[in-house]
Amino acid sequence: MINTGEILETIEMISRQHLDIRTITMGISLRGCGDPDPKACARKIYDKITLSAKDLVRTGEDIEREFGIPIVNKRISVTPIAIACESAETEDYVIFAETLDRAARETGVNFLGGFSALVHKGFTEGDRRLIAAIPEALSRTERVCSSVNVGTTRAGINMDAVKLMGETVKKTAEISGGMGCAKLVVFANAVEDNPFMAGAFHGVGEPETVINVGVSGPGVVHNALKRVKGEPLNVVAETVKKTAFRITRMGELVAQEASKRLGVPFGIVDLSLAPTPAIGDSVADILEEMGLESVGAPGTTAALALLNDAVKKGGVMASSNVGGLSGAFIPVSEDQGMIRAAAAGKLTIEKLEAMTCVCSVGLDMIAVPGDTTAETIAAIIADEAAIGMINNKTTAVRIIPVPGKTVGDRVDFGGLLGSAPIMPVNGNSPAEFINRGGRIPAPMHSLRN
Repeated sequence: MINTGEILETIEMISRQHLDIRTITMGISLRGCGDPDPKACARKIYDKITLSAKDLVRTGEDIEREFGIPIVNKRISVTPIAIACESAETEDYVIFAETLDRAARETGVNFLGGFSALVHKGFTEGDRRLIAAIPEALSRTERVCSSVNVGTTRAGINMDAVKLMGETVKKTAEISGGMGCAKLVVFANAVEDNPFMAGAFHGVGEPETVINVGVSGPGVVHNALKRVKGEPLNVVAETVKKTAFRITRMGELVAQEASKRLGVPFGIVDLSLAPTPAIGDSVADILEEMGLESVGAPGTTAALALLNDAVKKGGVMASSNVGGLSGAFIPVSEDQGMIRAAAAGKLTIEKLEAMTCVCSVGLDMIAVPGDTTAETIAAIIADEAAIGMINNKTTAVRIIPVPGKTVGDRVDFGGLLGSAPIMPVNGNSPAEFINRGGRIPAPMHSLRN
C-alpha cells in the first residue's frame, strides 16, 4: 500500500529534485514499407509513422496533467532506415531523413531516431547509402537522429566501418557547424529498445509498435545521499538502490498508463540517470557527494561503478520490464558538474573513457577542437567499441569536433544538450592503425553458449 509519507516524498522529488519522466518513446516497425520507388517508400514511411503516433503527444500531455508527473520528451524510434529502405532504387537516402523529419513535425514529437545502420559484420548497399547520407541528412533536418553500430561482442569490430564513421563525424561537423554531431551516435552492442536519443532505433526483434519509457532523477539520488553523509559505502549503495526503486516505480506507472491509453504494448522502462544542464540534476554531483573532491579525481571510476550497479539493482526490483541502457549517463555538455570539472582541467577524455567501462553508455556529448583529424575520431570510436566488445556491454561515442574552436573555447548547443568546453585530444597520430582497416576479431568469451 502507498502511504501518505510516500506520496509527499514523491511530490518533493518532482517539485524540488528534478525527478521526471525523461521520455515516452514509441517504437514503430517500418518493415513492409520498402518499395523500389523511393517516393513511394517515403510515402509509406510517413503514413505509417503519422498513423501509429498520431495520439502519442496528446496522451503524454494528458498523463502529465492528470498525474502531475513531468514528461519532458515524447519521441519516436523506427526500424533502421538502412534496413527498411534497402529495396529503394536510389543512391540518395536524404529523402528518407527529410520524410522522418516531416513525420516528426506532424506528430509533434521532440526527436525521431532510426536513421541508422547495423554494420558490425559488414555493409549492405543500404548501409553504405545511409552512412553516405548522414552528414547532409543531419544538417538538413531538425528532429532526426542517427546511429551506426560498428561492433558487438559476438562479431568483433568492423574497423572499415570505424574508419568510415570517423570521416562521417568530421564531415557532419563541417556541414552543420557541429550541431549535426549532437544527433549522431556510434555504438558497439547497440540495444533494440533504447528510448533515449540520439541512439534510439526500433530493433528488428521488436513488435509492430511498442511503448518504452526512460526515467531520470540524478537530483533525487543526490538529495538522498546527503542524508547518509559520512556513512560507509555499502550504506551509500543501499540508499541509491532504494531511491532507484522509487524512481522506477513511477516510470512503470507512466509506461503502463500510456500503453493502455494508446493500445500499444508496453516494452521496457529504462532507468538511466540522465542529467540535464539544470543546477542540481547532475551525475557528477552524486559522485562528489560520495566524497570525491571533483569528478575526475582518483576514485571516480569506483564511485561510478557503485552508482551504476545500485541503480540497476533497485530498478529490477521495481519492474519486470527493465531494459534499454539502464545505468548512469555521463554526457559532458548535459551535466553541470561534468562541465565544471572539464573546464577546470580536472576531467579528461582519458578519464571519461575509463569511466565508460562501468557505466551507460560511453563518451557522450564531448566537444573537441575542430581540427581533430578523422583518424583520431575513428580511433576514439575504436577504443570505446573495444571496451564494449570485451566487457559485453553497450558503449557509444557522441563526439563533436567544433569547426573554428580550440581548447579553452566553449560551445553552446541549447536546450537539454547544454554547453561544453572544448576538451584537449591526445595529439599522437593513430592514422596508420586506423588505415589498416579489416576487423578486430571477437574475444574468446564470445564463444560461450
